[in-house]
Amino acid sequence: MELVKPVLGLAALALGVAAPAQQRAPMRAATPAERTARAAVVIAGYRHDDLLWENDLTAHRIYGRALEAIEPPSSSGIDAWGRRVPWPYMDRQLRTGDQHADHGEGLDFYNVGTGRGTGGLGIWQDNKLWTSRNYVRARILSAGPQVADFTVDYPSWPVDVGRWVRETRRFTLPAGTHFTQMVSTLTSNRAGPLIVGIGISKRPIGGFQLGQVTKDAPRARLVWWGPTDPARGTMAAAVMVDPGAFAGFAEDADNYLILVRATPGRPLVYYAGAAWDRGSAFATRAAWDAHVAAQSPDFAAPRSRASQ
Repeated sequence: MELVKPVLGLAALALGVAAPAQQRAPMRAATPAERTARAAVVIAGYRHDDLLWENDLTAHRIYGRALEAIEPPSSSGIDAWGRRVPWPYMDRQLRTGDQHADHGEGLDFYNVGTGRGTGGLGIWQDNKLWTSRNYVRARILSAGPQVADFTVDYPSWPVDVGRWVRETRRFTLPAGTHFTQMVSTLTSNRAGPLIVGIGISKRPIGGFQLGQVTKDAPRARLVWWGPTDPARGTMAAAVMVDPGAFAGFAEDADNYLILVRATPGRPLVYYAGAAWDRGSAFATRAAWDAHVAAQSPDFAAPRSRASQ
């Protein structure tokens, strides 16, 4: 059964009323029944509609519209959490109000900021990335255990002067992979192609530290190995696009970008993923680069849910 979830708190947002701060609480331990490797997706209405999805290898979050009034500047980028257990933990940890601490199962120390995080997108035009605000509506198609599968709608946003775009994106993360398949369908008030920039944030652990980037043009992949936080380790990320639509690499103040050609109304398929050196098999940049290079993603647009 499909669950349709509009963003909560929009009435309060419209009135300029901030939601109450989340209280900190101990993290509930996973029950024996919960300690099974699986995929999961949850909409955290208690935390301004954060949307959490994870499997046995990776964990991600995107932000709802209500958060924009609470934590400006909020972002439509994609967050990544480090994980060291194969069962879902994000919802239990977020409920503590202290998700940035290591409670034993993982932690969130990746700071999206105003960047694209690990695979967020925008429209690249005139050497500038034009991006949307936070998502406004989510539909959970499968909450697990084999796959986390959902769609979100992003509100329309301007691209320079006179052009607007809107996006619906489907996220599909099966168990057993670091990579979420993303199917982005853009619409526009103008005909004509778009150049989409899909990014990885440059400084997601704060300060001025930059990670190491591999730009693999033949395979159309952008691979990042982050700077090491001595207390919390190293995050890694990658974006893979269709070589047939690949349009080069770019960057701005916040992001490393891989560019891809897109046509309004036609699905654009790409993959994005992340790993943590303290919770995965990738202890070095070389190991992560090799893993990304070995992937064989399918860039054909998936069938609609109704036809499956």
